[in-house]
Amino acid sequence: MLSDEVTSGMPPAGLPFGRSVVADCRRGLRTPGSVFFVGRKFAQLFQQKEGHSMKMTGRFARIGVLAALAVISQNAIRADSGGENTTATPIADQYRAAAERIIDATLAGNEAYNKMEELCDDIGHRLSGSPQLEQAVRWAAEAMRKDGQENVRLEPVMVPHWVRGKESLTMIAPRPYDIPILGLGGSVGTPPEGITAEVLAVRDEADLERLGESARGKIVLFNNDMRVTHPGEKWNYGTAVRYRSIGARLASEKGALACVIRSAASDSMRTPHTGAMRYGDAKVKIPAAAMSTEDADMITRLCARGVVVKLTLKMEAKTLPDAESANVIGELRGSTWPDEIVVMGGHIDSWDTGQGAHDDGGGCVAAMEAINVLRKLNMRPKRTIRVVLWTNEENGLRGGKNYAKVHADELANHVVAIESDGGVFRPTGFGLECKDDARQAVAADQMRDILSLFSRFDATALSLGHSGADVGPMKDAGVVLMGHRVEGSKYFYYHHSPADTLDKVDPEELSQNVAVLATVAYVLADMPLRLGSTAPASD
Repeated sequence: MLSDEVTSGMPPAGLPFGRSVVADCRRGLRTPGSVFFVGRKFAQLFQQKEGHSMKMTGRFARIGVLAALAVISQNAIRADSGGENTTATPIADQYRAAAERIIDATLAGNEAYNKMEELCDDIGHRLSGSPQLEQAVRWAAEAMRKDGQENVRLEPVMVPHWVRGKESLTMIAPRPYDIPILGLGGSVGTPPEGITAEVLAVRDEADLERLGESARGKIVLFNNDMRVTHPGEKWNYGTAVRYRSIGARLASEKGALACVIRSAASDSMRTPHTGAMRYGDAKVKIPAAAMSTEDADMITRLCARGVVVKLTLKMEAKTLPDAESANVIGELRGSTWPDEIVVMGGHIDSWDTGQGAHDDGGGCVAAMEAINVLRKLNMRPKRTIRVVLWTNEENGLRGGKNYAKVHADELANHVVAIESDGGVFRPTGFGLECKDDARQAVAADQMRDILSLFSRFDATALSLGHSGADVGPMKDAGVVLMGHRVEGSKYFYYHHSPADTLDKVDPEELSQNVAVLATVAYVLADMPLRLGSTAPASD
């Protein structure tokens, strides 16, 4: 670690370049030339990007030199004592030059944002069964063919076809008030005249059980705030989304006529967020919709004061017979072990609101552009990199399940399956899981090594135990699964809402995601050891 004396004078990591400069000081400085490089970098960046005076610029140059000297001194002390400077990174050391080449080329310019414009602005939202989804499927295949990818194809999948129709929610007591809603995917509709009833506001299932028969003949509102967390949690999404999934069934069991939920969102600005629901073994199916966090809180406050709240809910939602869709596949074939496969991708479908930009147009485009970057650089790895754009993640997971089924015979040769489905904000690292605990431990050590290549992005974090929904069906086959992670503090502002539009995507952060995916995929597809294995592959 750098001394307090040195770091106290450093620029904060929150500055546009602060984090990367500090990272440069903390890694790999071995020579006197490094001292002057870091000092010059501090000076140039502060002068050019922050507009500091020459006097201040000189001060920061001296700080940079001190920082570098501190690192080198610590390295020398550790070397003299026979200790190691840092955790060994043999994989990263082998691929550092290749990684820098990929990253620099990607950040210098790529076609990811252009692809996002075509997907989001020209096609828009892409719900399963809709013409827009099938247009997006065809667009993605054609885009990969245009980029020169190999074995581009569509693998047919039958998907659910739920149609929203017109919908409205109106408060008629204690005052007239129109409430924006989004019906939950899979919900039944209401009668044409709608359902008018008093509201029973509850926080969770325990509240509903306690109130018992009070729910009969009412519209139950589940107001479960995902911002109320347990220690160590960022968002309590898992609990909040439970009521989106099964709230209607719980309310129906108590005799309710309909169910509305607080949107599973961190913030909404009176924008509702939709998502999938399921009836399970419910004897009576009642309609279900989501309202904004603000309106859920307002109704709950009224009910807490004993004010009778009455609503009229109207929904035309219906489920049609399954429709034809497809997973989209394109490859960069391996030079030595082409039958060994590194899979990466996202889901091409989205909810029928917004443009599906972060969820998950960005994940799809980042994967598409990642192999495009490699192809342009003529960097063909030893193994095949296969981009898969799964269909129907949002309300059925048919694409992920179908892929695992169709490719069952070759899953033993799937080195890893990577999913990007958390938005394309600044990359932070990866999640990793494997059915085999021993193999997971080996893979985790290898990935920590590889992730050291991304210190310039501060994208070196590795978490264990979760990857992604679409790759999940491959877990039982023993495939190592990974989920691309990003700085998602704003993700649930837009998730499943009309606000998930292209203007929320930062082109620079999108490029960073492309760079990380391209580099990780290349290294995993090229290194002698298979991820999770200690035995080298045989030629």
